[in-house]
Amino acid sequence: MIDVLIADDHAIVRRGLRTLISGEPDMEVTGEASDGHEVVVRARDLRPDVILLDLVMPGQSGLEAIGQIKADNPDARVLVLTSFGDNDRVFAAIRAGASGYLLKDASPEQLLQAIHDVYNGESHLHPTIALKMLRELDNPVAAAANRPLTDDPLTEREVEVLRLVAQGLSNQDIAKSLTISERTVGNHIGSILRKLHLANRTQAALYALRRGLVDINNAPTVAAPEDNGASNGAGGASSGADNDATEA
Repeated sequence: MIDVLIADDHAIVRRGLRTLISGEPDMEVTGEASDGHEVVVRARDLRPDVILLDLVMPGQSGLEAIGQIKADNPDARVLVLTSFGDNDRVFAAIRAGASGYLLKDASPEQLLQAIHDVYNGESHLHPTIALKMLRELDNPVAAAANRPLTDDPLTEREVEVLRLVAQGLSNQDIAKSLTISERTVGNHIGSILRKLHLANRTQAALYALRRGLVDINNAPTVAAPEDNGASNGAGGASSGADNDATEA
């Protein structure tokens, strides 16, 4: 079962979302929150699989809540569901660590698919949001203003992995492409995120696009499956745990 925490300040919205989600055989609503402070507490106590979060709530904003939720639990998966698609909010939410961004004009089917995607470690962006991000990334001013986020350069293999992440490939597909194990791919992704000070694969994909590591016109998606490395075997490189040490 996918446990979902609903955070929205409108009771009628929460009721509608609860009815929709509870009607799915593999989902259940584990709790609700009506303001920005409450969702942080509920997320900490309930540890839901997916947090469905509005950005505009009393107490504190959804953006502030995302930051606190991720601080408590870096693996928390937040799906933003809001009426606002302006660039500032979108990029702020992604930077804060949101796994997905959906507008409230999305269909019920889109919402359910987004919940599944985020639960499965993938990112999900509303089509309108994805287009906005692609246009922003294609802005030469934004690209020129972008600077490296770290003094610790990526290795040649890490750059290869990052390019494939930005192209939307899963860990399994990357492993096949580079003839290495999925565990090794996970280790590389974990290292990439640490070096670039990024929260997830969505941010890594955007970074690669901004840096010109992938042709914006050929990239099939703007967001790749989200992974901080742990879910695919990047939870620390133990000696002898993997035979692919020489592949890096």
